Amino acid sequence: PSLLSSKFPNVPDSQLERVAGFIRHTLDPNLPLEDDIIQNEWRPHDEIHAYMPGLGPTQPFHDPSSLELCKQLSENYDTIVSEYEALLEDMEAKRKDRFQSVTSMNYDSGWRTLVLFYNGHRIPDFPYKLCPVTTRIMESVPLAGRIAGFNRQKPNTGIPLHSDGNNMWLTCQMGIKVPSDDKAWIRVGPETRRWKQGECLLYDTTYEHETMNEHESEERVVLHIDFFNTLSMTKVEIEIMEYIYHLREEFMKAEGVSKVGAQIL
Repeated sequence: PSLLSSKFPNVPDSQLERVAGFIRHTLDPNLPLEDDIIQNEWRPHDEIHAYMPGLGPTQPFHDPSSLELCKQLSENYDTIVSEYEALLEDMEAKRKDRFQSVTSMNYDSGWRTLVLFYNGHRIPDFPYKLCPVTTRIMESVPLAGRIAGFNRQKPNTGIPLHSDGNNMWLTCQMGIKVPSDDKAWIRVGPETRRWKQGECLLYDTTYEHETMNEHESEERVVLHIDFFNTLSMTKVEIEIMEYIYHLREEFMKAEGVSKVGAQIL
């Protein structure tokens, strides 16, 4: 609390109630969660590890038209595809494979990511000059999560059922290269959607979810963006949470446990 009050001295206590709730749940994971999680069979409450109370109702998929990010991505689809192809050409020319399987689950499931942002910030020496529009649009939202970038899914592979356990984040994915015949899908809670080129899916990963690319030979590529939930959180709450996660990252670096960061950087 003292760190927050010194960093944000002009924020009244009334705007910090939900942040205080997050801190209480972090210090005591045994505190009860709200009924909208406990009573929802599709949201594994025992997997919640980062929780801000009072964010209100949610759903597996949100309407992409409710977010300017999705509009900007779709309107610039052709440019983003061209920039993605430029990054591929750059990797081939330099013989440098920037795709990574950030977790063992991703590696075993044929999912690899061309990482543009790690923990919400840029990566040193990444060729952002090759993807200026993609970068600008991604930075228009408060990026969150471990990684953001282009995700590849091999044919006949899929991410197994899981949930991400953070109710402060939303995920946006736009189809970049989608297999023919609607062969690539994602299930979030009870709902299944299929990626379309140039269209966004916006979803809440506290719901159990899984993916599959059922095509025999075509890969699936999406632009993946995790970001703080601008539909439910205030600007002040997001700024404070960005600061808290920055402190956490610095602590992990000091403790020598930022394995993923070391791999990417």
